[in-house]
Amino acid sequence: MGGEKRQETPWGYFVVLDEGATYKVKRFVVKPGQRLSLQRHSKRAEHWFVVEGEGVATVGDRRILLAPGISLDVPRMSWHRVQNTGAADLVIAEIQTGTYFGEDDIERKADDYGRE
Repeated sequence: MGGEKRQETPWGYFVVLDEGATYKVKRFVVKPGQRLSLQRHSKRAEHWFVVEGEGVATVGDRRILLAPGISLDVPRMSWHRVQNTGAADLVIAEIQTGTYFGEDDIERKADDYGRE
């Protein structure tokens, strides 16, 4: 594992824990009352495991209640979003698999923070 580097975002932050040619592992933290953009990725799929907190995930037309121990898959090119509905941080371990993992592989459909 490399040195952890925290990347601040409008909704919280994430830390890349490990990465290789075909995968990246992150921990992301969504602050209470915040949510990620409604987005999709063309070059990667994601698997999420909820570590702490509670919230709601949208994956395609499904809404999934999030609590510790819940895991779900986000297929490549599916619209998805995470929202923290609790009073404490929502902490999710994310495993990305695919061919490219840059933050520029994000197509946003809706965003609370005005990002394209």
